[in-house]
Amino acid sequence: MPVPMPDDRPENPYLELLARGAPAEAYERPVLRARADKAPADRLAALEAAKLLALRVRGELEGRRRREAELSALFETAHDLAGLRDLDAVLQAIVQRARSLLGTEVAYLTLNDPTAGDTYMRVTDGSVSARFQQLRLGMGEGLGGLVAQTARPYVTESYFHDPRFQHTHTIDAGVRDEGLVAILGVPLLLGSGVIGVLFAADRRARVFEREQIALVGSFAAHAAVAIDTAHLLAETRTTLAELEAANEIIRDRSRVIERASDVHDRLTELVLRGGGVHAVADAVAEVLSGSVEFLEADEAPAAAVDRSRADGHAVRDGEEDWVAAVSAGGELLGALVLRGHPRLDPVDQRTLERAAMVTSLLQLARRSAGEAEQRVRGELLDDLLDAPDREPRLLRERAARLQADLDTPHVVLAAGIEAPGMGTPTTGTGNTHATGTGTGTGTGNAHDATHGTTHGSGPGSTSSTSGGAPAEDAAGRRRLWAAASHLAATRHGLAAPRDGGTVLLLPLADGDTADALARRTARQLGTAAHAVVTVGASAPVPAPAARPGEVAAGYVEARRCLAALRVLGRAGQGAAAEDFGFLGLLLAGTREGAPDGTGVQDFVHRTVGAVIDYDERRGTELIRTLDAYFAGGMSPARTKDALHVHVNTVAQRLERVGRLLGPDWQSPARSLEIQLALRLHRLTSAMGGCSA
Repeated sequence: MPVPMPDDRPENPYLELLARGAPAEAYERPVLRARADKAPADRLAALEAAKLLALRVRGELEGRRRREAELSALFETAHDLAGLRDLDAVLQAIVQRARSLLGTEVAYLTLNDPTAGDTYMRVTDGSVSARFQQLRLGMGEGLGGLVAQTARPYVTESYFHDPRFQHTHTIDAGVRDEGLVAILGVPLLLGSGVIGVLFAADRRARVFEREQIALVGSFAAHAAVAIDTAHLLAETRTTLAELEAANEIIRDRSRVIERASDVHDRLTELVLRGGGVHAVADAVAEVLSGSVEFLEADEAPAAAVDRSRADGHAVRDGEEDWVAAVSAGGELLGALVLRGHPRLDPVDQRTLERAAMVTSLLQLARRSAGEAEQRVRGELLDDLLDAPDREPRLLRERAARLQADLDTPHVVLAAGIEAPGMGTPTTGTGNTHATGTGTGTGTGNAHDATHGTTHGSGPGSTSSTSGGAPAEDAAGRRRLWAAASHLAATRHGLAAPRDGGTVLLLPLADGDTADALARRTARQLGTAAHAVVTVGASAPVPAPAARPGEVAAGYVEARRCLAALRVLGRAGQGAAAEDFGFLGLLLAGTREGAPDGTGVQDFVHRTVGAVIDYDERRGTELIRTLDAYFAGGMSPARTKDALHVHVNTVAQRLERVGRLLGPDWQSPARSLEIQLALRLHRLTSAMGGCSA
């Protein structure tokens, strides 16, 4: 049998096809030509075997070329990561390479958003749908949700017919808009957690091979590394920026400390030399190269001072001035004003604030000396009130050392600070027709009218604590005491804390009256203490040193006036007994030549005692009903509105009153007596402890 020539060997045509890189369908042609030439069966069998072998070799070569391309893409991605500058560019390159190597129509990458609790599209390639590119997927929704939950790759040949994952209208609408059918999703793993998903998808049914899934997994790993590296770089840059900022702050603070130390040394030396607040202002003006002035509290710009106290720093006032409040313990002592500085750097601002602090210390020191004098004044007034048998000569000598003259007419004043919410002081001139519980227009009963007027630190105290915390009440009394002490010192009088309030003994000038002095004092103390202050005054005491007993009696009278003002809804005003008309008989108390109040009590008991006794026995409110009835112009309709009861209830109560007081109780004469008795009953109830 002849040996075939090399050209006749069956594998030769296929070697040429392999060398040319011919497509797979070209490998059928040698067999078809041999059949057309009617080649023998053994020749056809040899060609078939050579064809199959060539196709295997071709497939192996294609796989190697594909792996070479994949490795090249992975190496390029690794190179991109090594020189990472722009995370978006790296992720875009990863998605593009995944799409190119797998030959898919679309590739995209989603990342988790821990803040929103969902995932969002970070990068897409090949997408044509705006809705798809803007999709946000809830955790656990769609194919991506399944990948994120299991941390494993998932493939679907037909997305809309795959029941393994949760379909939602939003996701399905976006996928349908993009036209996707086959989808491969691979998790982006960082440690044991999933931070996103890398997808490859086609708009037709397709089977993804294991090698392709592994390739996408490699790209997903690179993407996770890129994201982690970018985060680390961002954190590093942030840390470096923070360190640089901290270093700059340290340098600034060092300069601040040096300047502050210099200012502190100068101010300390100034204080040790005995300098005052104006000397401090001069020293600061020299350091800041400007004009600095100390202003008293009532002279300083109020708005700027309030802002400085609220912020705790010096604040700008206008275009060129700076103001630093001088305060201590919540009390405003004044302000330092720097003029002619449109701009003030933080170091200079701190210098002005430090000077304000030193000024407050100097003011407190000066106040301490003043408080020592206040204590001496208070002790002298206490002796006049508690020991009326003191030797007049000694009293005069002690008063002279305080520049007080106790041989001239004086007035005893009882001042009390009102708690927040006690009611707005009424206007008017102090007539005796005001009724009610604190507003001058109400109709409440005696208990309502007196509530909160006699609670304090001692028996029958006149301090008011209704509606305020104990700490607030104590602070208010301290402010009242400080204001009263200052007023007494400037008026050459005396002041002392007493019964939860303050008592003053002030000289009465020629032509002045006790009533006018009380009103003036209430206004001055209220302004100084930043609160509502009520002041009751006694009748003038001609010579306190010669007749010290009248000072104590005058104090009792002043306290009664204070209580009456509160009962009559005149909190925040000042008045003496002479301002109350017929009520002055009650308020004048047991002063020499004045009634002792027994006749008033008899009058009240004789006029409305039956009703009072009935209320006490039965727990009814007939007295309160009478108050409301007369306050409402004797109208049952207005009475039931004031008492919030039915008109029939009012009629029944008034019928009971008629049986107790007699059928003529509504006659003009009887009704006037009853109204007077009701008002005296309220006042005596409110001031029961004031005569102690």
